[in-house]
Amino acid sequence: MRVRSLAKRILMQLRNDKRTLALMLMAPLLILTLIYFVFEGMVTTVSIGVLNAPEKYVDNLYDQNTKPVRYLNEAEALGDLEKGELIAIVDMESGKITALVDGSNSTDASKALKAIEAAKIKNMVNRVDLNSDIRYIYGSEDLSQFDNFAAVLIGFLVFFLVFLISGISFIKERTTGTLEKMLSTPIKRWEIVTGYVLGFGLVNVLQSVIISVYVVYVLNVFMIGSIWLVLLITLLTAITALTLGMLMSTAANSEFQMIQFIPIIIVPQVFFAGLFQLSPSWEKIGHVMPLYYSADALKQVMLKGNGLIDILPDLAVLLFLSLLFMVVNTKLLKRYRSI
Repeated sequence: MRVRSLAKRILMQLRNDKRTLALMLMAPLLILTLIYFVFEGMVTTVSIGVLNAPEKYVDNLYDQNTKPVRYLNEAEALGDLEKGELIAIVDMESGKITALVDGSNSTDASKALKAIEAAKIKNMVNRVDLNSDIRYIYGSEDLSQFDNFAAVLIGFLVFFLVFLISGISFIKERTTGTLEKMLSTPIKRWEIVTGYVLGFGLVNVLQSVIISVYVVYVLNVFMIGSIWLVLLITLLTAITALTLGMLMSTAANSEFQMIQFIPIIIVPQVFFAGLFQLSPSWEKIGHVMPLYYSADALKQVMLKGNGLIDILPDLAVLLFLSLLFMVVNTKLLKRYRSI
């Protein structure tokens, strides 16, 4: 009898909590649908730039499930390689192949090199003195899978943990009455938001240092860029997650409701942060997600050795989003007090 009463009470609570009920029923369908479309939209072929090569060799590349693209000059091809539109550039002179490879993604680089060699053998160019000259523009030949995704994982872990902890902490300020007490004083809403950002921001600085140093120097992840830029990107990622977590906590009524935002806000970003090679149309969706810019900046610094100028657009977007979340959060605090 008591068991039945308890079960009935739980069901009644779930029925009254529409948000929890909807999340339990709809969130798995949302995530599965997203996974379906992401995997359906994944690019399975790699693009290889061709400078000088006979048409028969280019046809052989097609047969190896690659997409060869003809270029008239090396500068244009290198530009597309830098932008990630190509995995390799092939130049054939007197039967000898010189390949410039983007090794920042070891899986795609390996696929491209196998196709280049297979197309050469099929073209009956197999003399010892004509062995291919492979040069890595980014990355290296022995780049591991963890090296490939370390930049994305750093951004994700920082974003996820800061979002969750800051959001729950801000809710506790409300549920314990601390926020209401502050709002009863002459303090302004923007001062409350800024104060929390600065307070958590100091902890985020320490967190960024620990994570970055551990990954680079303890786990010995491949990195050719500046550790200071990695620290800067990680810190801005944490600030963006902090301000977004505070914003979401303002809309939540409990710690449990804050956790409910994870499958809606955090999980979708993982698919568009660079872990999967998506078609251009799907990649555009990632441009509205903060984690995309964090992962892109980290990959440019760690795998390609780019400097501050190269990652400024990504940093600018993260900074803009942080300020936007702070402004919106300040506006939402009107629900607790009109100032």
